[in-house]
Amino acid sequence: MPKAYVFTRYGGPETEALVEVGRPSPGPGEILVAVRAAGVNPVDWKQRTGYRRPGETGSHAFPAVFGNEVAGVVEETGAGVDGFAVGDEVFGSAVGGAYAEFALLAAPVTAHKPAALSFTDAATLPVAAATAYDGVRQLDLPSGATVLITGAGGGVGSAALQIARALGLRAVGVASEGKKDFVESLGAVHVPSGPDLATRVRAAAPDGVDGVYDLVGGEVLAEAATLLTDGTKLITAGAPAPEVEKLGGARVERARNAAVLDAVAQLVVDGQLDPHVTRTFPLDRAGEALRTVEEGHARGKIVIEVAA
Repeated sequence: MPKAYVFTRYGGPETEALVEVGRPSPGPGEILVAVRAAGVNPVDWKQRTGYRRPGETGSHAFPAVFGNEVAGVVEETGAGVDGFAVGDEVFGSAVGGAYAEFALLAAPVTAHKPAALSFTDAATLPVAAATAYDGVRQLDLPSGATVLITGAGGGVGSAALQIARALGLRAVGVASEGKKDFVESLGAVHVPSGPDLATRVRAAAPDGVDGVYDLVGGEVLAEAATLLTDGTKLITAGAPAPEVEKLGGARVERARNAAVLDAVAQLVVDGQLDPHVTRTFPLDRAGEALRTVEEGHARGKIVIEVAA
C-alpha cells in the first residue's frame, strides 16, 4: 500500500507517524498524482496543533496527511477536469495532504510544470512562492518604491524579496543576524530582527518605506506599521486579520489559481526567482524535515522528495 506521513490527533510531534494508506481516488475537479516532491511549510506543523488557515472550516479526519504543496505526475483525473492527461508533469495545491506517495490536487490550483523546472523546485511554489507573489502584487507599489519584508529569511520571505526585486522594487528584509548574507545575496538590504526594529529600518532606508509585507505578526507587525504613512500599504501573512486590521492593514488575499503558479514558475525559469531549496529529505525522514521548519532552523526551503 502507498505510504504517507500523518498526524493521528492534534498535538505535538508525538502524534506523527509514517503509515500505509489507501490510494486516493480523484473526485470531480481533482487530479491524482504520483508525488515526486512536497514542500514543507510552517502551516504544516501548525495544522497538526489544530490551527486553521483562513477559509478552512471543520476539523481534520484522522489520520491526516501532512503537507499542502505538491509536484508530481498525473495518474488519474476526476470528472470535469480538462487540460490534464495521465503522464503530465504538474504542481499545485494538495487536497488532503502532500507528504505521501500519491496525492490529490485541485485542478483549478494546478499548473503544468515547465520542463526546465525541477520537481523539487516546483514543489516550493504553490504555497510559499505563490503567497509571496500574491502579497507583493497586493501592495501594488510603483517601480522604484521600497518594500519592507519581515521574516525575510524563510521560504515565503526569501521569495517575496526576489519577486519584489523582479517587479522593480527596492527590498529591505528583516531577518536574524545569521541570515544577513542570505538576505543580501537576494539583492535586498538586511535589517537585523529584534527590539527597536523601527530605528534600524529608518537607518537602512532613510527615505522611508512605502509598503510592508509582514510574515511574523505580533510586536514585529505593530512596530513595522509605525514606519508607514499609509496604513493600507500594510499586509500580513503572519497574523490574524483582526490584528492587522486595527493597524489599518489587511491579510494577504490569496488568488489560488493556476495563473499565479504559471507566473512564479516562469520567474524561476527566467532566473528571477530561486526557491533556495537548502535541504531535501526522503519520505521516510519527513519528521526530520518538519522539525527543521518547526524549530526555526530552516533557511530557504525544505522539500521532501519521493522516489519514482
